[in-house]
Amino acid sequence: MTEKDVWTLKYRPKTLDDILGNRQSVATLKSLAASGSLPHLILFGPENSGKMTAALALSVELYGEESEQNLTYFNASDFFEQGKNYLVRDPRFYRILGTDEPKKIQKSVITIFKDIINEYAAIAPINADYKIICIDSAESLTMDAQHALRRIMEKYSKTCRFILSTKSISKLIAPLRSRCVTLFFNYPNPEDLGDELKKIAEKENVSVSEEIFAELPYLTGGNVSKALELLQTGLIEAAGMKSTLTSGMVKMQMQLEEETAFKELLNAASKEKDFLKSREKLDTLLVDVGYSGSEILEQMAKIIDESETDEKAAARKILAVADCDSRLIHAQSERIQLERLLAEFN
Repeated sequence: MTEKDVWTLKYRPKTLDDILGNRQSVATLKSLAASGSLPHLILFGPENSGKMTAALALSVELYGEESEQNLTYFNASDFFEQGKNYLVRDPRFYRILGTDEPKKIQKSVITIFKDIINEYAAIAPINADYKIICIDSAESLTMDAQHALRRIMEKYSKTCRFILSTKSISKLIAPLRSRCVTLFFNYPNPEDLGDELKKIAEKENVSVSEEIFAELPYLTGGNVSKALELLQTGLIEAAGMKSTLTSGMVKMQMQLEEETAFKELLNAASKEKDFLKSREKLDTLLVDVGYSGSEILEQMAKIIDESETDEKAAARKILAVADCDSRLIHAQSERIQLERLLAEFN
């Protein structure tokens, strides 16, 4: 299956008018684009609620065909959670790093971050008054990185605008928040999502029962990406079985996907005692799937309660999960706390 065949990519909104829900925030973005006076922005809301989609659509609204030349995207979790191993894999940074070997990099990640953001902010916009730098998962920025970013914002305020996307605005420092206009994003209501799924099914010329369109938005909590993924994979599976897709099949598929991922994480940590493998499983859940730390802990506790036969061992693990959940409230990095928990299971 190519990228063009993946519905989450194929039907990702290209313009602000195409965005589902979030009418007030979208209307504000359209007004700002029309005025030509764009402030720094913070787009705040849960995972897959359309924050970066809105940022990309705003860029198209402002720059048209030159959108890609005037927009730069970074993911803060790649910088500060994957570190140098990620940086050497991104070809954009080779000239700055001078090597593709993590061990040969002498600078700290925070220094590299400052150098990269400074360099990209200094690049002149193409046929525009300013360019945009988007920083996704901004809650992963360290305190030093946030203070550095604040100074860069001030330095290049005439030719560069920053859009920060975050699911935890409380982790951004007050001086950074005060320099930005904050817009909230959330999942669309179930009726709107059901109608959108129906339109996509019609475009793809596939037959889906009304029951699916009614239940899928509720099963996914309004998460558009998750709903599209479940609908597409469910239809593929049903076609392979020469059957009709039912809501029961979708529920089973969703449950199996979640349980399998979390069981693999727990098995790697507590049974196989393989910390590196458990970290890879954690990366998949945090980065690829987009679970928050608290969501991961909730699922881990559920599986421990249902599958652990040794009551004392189960109690110890549940207590460790509870302690980690408490630490997440004040933690700067969810990953560090979750990795500590995995190490305790080893």
